[in-house]
Amino acid sequence: MKTFKLKIKVLIKEACLASLFACCSNFTDVDLPSSQLTSGAVFENKATADAAMVDIYSKIRDKGFLTGYPTGLSRQLGLYGDELQYYGGSGTAQDNFYQNSLLATGPEISELWNSGYNQIYAANSVIKGVSGSVSLSASDAEQLTGEALFVRAMIHFYLVNAFGAIPFVTETDYKKNSTLYKTPENAAYKLIKADMEQAAKLLPVNYVVSDRVRPNRAAAQAMLARICLYMELWEEAANYASAVINQKELYTWPVPLNVVFLKDSRSTIWQLMPVTAGRNTYEGNSNIFTQGPPPTAAISSELLNAFSSKDQRKTQWIKAVSTGGTTWYHPYKYKQQSSTVASMEYSIVLRLSEQYLIRAEARAHYGDLIGAKEDVNKIRNQAGLDNTDALTSSEIIDAVLAERRLELFTEHGHRFFDLKRTGKLNVVLSPVKPQWKNTNSQLPLPESELLLNPNLNPQNEGY
Repeated sequence: MKTFKLKIKVLIKEACLASLFACCSNFTDVDLPSSQLTSGAVFENKATADAAMVDIYSKIRDKGFLTGYPTGLSRQLGLYGDELQYYGGSGTAQDNFYQNSLLATGPEISELWNSGYNQIYAANSVIKGVSGSVSLSASDAEQLTGEALFVRAMIHFYLVNAFGAIPFVTETDYKKNSTLYKTPENAAYKLIKADMEQAAKLLPVNYVVSDRVRPNRAAAQAMLARICLYMELWEEAANYASAVINQKELYTWPVPLNVVFLKDSRSTIWQLMPVTAGRNTYEGNSNIFTQGPPPTAAISSELLNAFSSKDQRKTQWIKAVSTGGTTWYHPYKYKQQSSTVASMEYSIVLRLSEQYLIRAEARAHYGDLIGAKEDVNKIRNQAGLDNTDALTSSEIIDAVLAERRLELFTEHGHRFFDLKRTGKLNVVLSPVKPQWKNTNSQLPLPESELLLNPNLNPQNEGY
């Protein structure tokens, strides 16, 4: 059995410690070795405990659902849905997503599953380590526990939305984890919500670092707003979104559009730092191309044509590339493809605009149509568009979903998940995706996991 290892190295220049978590082949195949380092010593020192938490964010940046690499949801679900068109070679992981031809044996499926559960395992290790610490101050222990709960809830959120019923893992015990049953989606959402609510209580109001790469209370509230939206808890979703929006001392509405994705944007709620100083985002490196045809992926005609000619997001966040009389388009939210003297862009996971869109949709559902229109118009006006002419609740909800498509494109699967949660996947994707099947709303469970743990059966329908 492979073990979950924690190494510590000294960074002399910064006089701090960074921990390195070794990845395991699957989430059931991880356990803590009985060493002094992992049994508690790390969490008796604030610097090493912080380093353990920071290392989890580096793993989230580099692998799994939220990475800006093509293996993350921004690219994979963009191809799986209707945001991106694929231009690369056949038989690749990206092609499998684009062709809606995923297999339970595919390495791209195991990558998402295993990365997600390894990150959850690391978060659980922090929770366990902090709970057993006798040296950490109460405030430090609360902050670290809050951050770990935030991560655990967030990754479970993406697992549920990608795979459906999944194990909800709260322990580091190998034997227990290796025989877990799937938690039904509704029950999993309740557990996710409870974790994030506890995180919000424990996390501080202010950021513990200046560049917003470690979540604060508002980050947890922002995720709670999204979780409640997906659970159709409309008033709670609106209240959590308002709790974030109303923190004017922390968050400022971004004008103009070209500052939204800069690392110092005051509309950013939580972001992931590049691997080294001077590096920028994986998203910019992956999405930008300078001549055609595109090496792998480009904006689809369906997404491009959804923008009106007046929409400044089309000119600010999408870039045209012409070669030999043919023009293609790539996402241009992140504008740096390579390193700069100082990092200019970090990978943004949570930002203020989503909170306005959450509140608008929630308000429309429970009857605050004036407030809903005010929120959606905030987004439209920033993009150079006139106020919406929607009047009824259903019209306003449709207007909000249209703005979500244009505002949040290629950001961690928002478009696909919006179609899924509103029951519109088949209606929208069947006409534009020849191989689309009704059962494609869920990814297949990795076959290797079903073999290791038969309690995870049955396989998702269609696979």
